[in-house]
Amino acid sequence: MRVNGREYRVPRRPTLVLTVDGGAPAYLDDALARGLMPRLAEILAAGGAYRRGLAEMPSLTNPNNLSIVTGAPPAVHGVPGNYCRLPDGSELLLNDPGLLRAPSIHAVLREAGVPVLMVTAKDKLRRLLGNGGVPSVSVERAAGAALPEFGVADVERLVGEPAPGVYDPEASAYAMRIGLAVHRRAGAAAPRLLYVSLTDRVQHAAAPGDPLADRFHAGVDRLLGEYREAGFLIGITADHGMSAKHGPDGAPEVVYLADLLDAAGVVGHHVVLPITDPYVRHHGALGSFAWLHVPADQRALVRRTLAGVPGVEEVYERAESALVYGHPVDRIGDLSVAAAAGTALGGRRGEHDLSGLHGALRSHGGRHEQVVPLIVSEPVTGPVADAFHAGLLHSRDLHALLLNGTGQEVA
Repeated sequence: MRVNGREYRVPRRPTLVLTVDGGAPAYLDDALARGLMPRLAEILAAGGAYRRGLAEMPSLTNPNNLSIVTGAPPAVHGVPGNYCRLPDGSELLLNDPGLLRAPSIHAVLREAGVPVLMVTAKDKLRRLLGNGGVPSVSVERAAGAALPEFGVADVERLVGEPAPGVYDPEASAYAMRIGLAVHRRAGAAAPRLLYVSLTDRVQHAAAPGDPLADRFHAGVDRLLGEYREAGFLIGITADHGMSAKHGPDGAPEVVYLADLLDAAGVVGHHVVLPITDPYVRHHGALGSFAWLHVPADQRALVRRTLAGVPGVEEVYERAESALVYGHPVDRIGDLSVAAAAGTALGGRRGEHDLSGLHGALRSHGGRHEQVVPLIVSEPVTGPVADAFHAGLLHSRDLHALLLNGTGQEVA
């Protein structure tokens, strides 16, 4: 089966791809070291493998989930952020399936008659991941949802309790429970390829080792054990990591780009923050990546201004950025800006309401949140194995690892 220029084997057994939103390797390393994830430890001891890989830039939810399910970078699937400004000057939340320029692996499998399912915590992803007629459901909109392809008339009744709210720390576990419940209900007609995407509500609020993070990882681990007992081949990655964007006193560390450019006398600039999405309590639209739309005669001044700003690490012009980050050139800014690990980028100070944050600012979007885990529950073999063990792969390679690099039969 060929998808976006790459060959994949068709799964002949139930296969789970789990994307832990905000799941920086530091969380797993800490939980494994302290014995909080014994089922995952058993998976690794029995022949599974855990390596690091790279997410796409910016290290945000939409572009990375889409890269994982298409096996391709944003330049191919067309979604480089959660939010962008189009060439006509309009601003757009990138959650409309009509914006996609490439099919998902799941859509091509479904067209070939293979049962597939997408489960997400956030509804903003459901429409994108369900593109191409893929059965999909979100925890956020589980009330009243059905999956007729699998004989499910009421998702909440199937799971056995109402879905938690999207800001509830239990929303991620509920997404995993939906996948298991559908598998058990559908029997022989169950999805052979199941994608489950969690929410980073916990990671935005809690660092590795915090009690909330401990409860989250223990819960994920219990469900991983259930998936393993149900016979699933399991792959785990993250859409991005997470970093503290605040000082020792808890005050946010933010470079407000629009204020900065105003003070430098830059005329006609427009700051776009691609982390922007409906879930403002997570991050207040503050992440570590920004696009600047700037008249051509002002760009040299902008670059000189940003060159001396602590916390600003990368500035690329449009053509450079498209090449360096693998972006569609028509959906990014004239300049792309990436920040340091402890710094977030904003527009104007007065435009960001941080009163509803879960705690001190923790966010993502830059290079320092680009490293993610790559975990496969069985030994990896074949041509992809060397690159995997050398740490040379991206999260978008996870489906290839599972379908081509493990014991799947050839279709």
